[in-house]
Amino acid sequence: MTATPPLPRLTPESDFYWTGGAAGELRILRCRDCRHYAHPPTPLCRSCGSDDLAPEAVSGRGTVWTFTISYQQLLPSLATPYVVGIVELDEQSDLHVTTRLVDVDPDDVAVGMPVEVRFERHDEVYLPLFAPVAQ
Repeated sequence: MTATPPLPRLTPESDFYWTGGAAGELRILRCRDCRHYAHPPTPLCRSCGSDDLAPEAVSGRGTVWTFTISYQQLLPSLATPYVVGIVELDEQSDLHVTTRLVDVDPDDVAVGMPVEVRFERHDEVYLPLFAPVAQ
């Protein structure tokens, strides 16, 4: 049996992000005034200062912006080696998600690699993970 990884606490400010996978959606906060995405969630738009933000489903596609490979067993739930990456989502050039990269040999991960979201379910939490886009 695989151990459960540390899970986020669901809060009104971010539960849409952690539960959107139930509907197969990666949801990111977006300003209704200037249409700028805001991640991690924030009460005010970083672009225009508006407080009119709401979760919106995005494509779930992006590219690896940077990554690191962990060879040290820090958690029993994560077999080594594993890849932690920052993915830049297709919707906006400065829209980054910190995530784990899966379904890929760590030696094959590269900056600029196209990836898409996968969800790992843990009760009501759906961890957004990213895997290479199928060729």
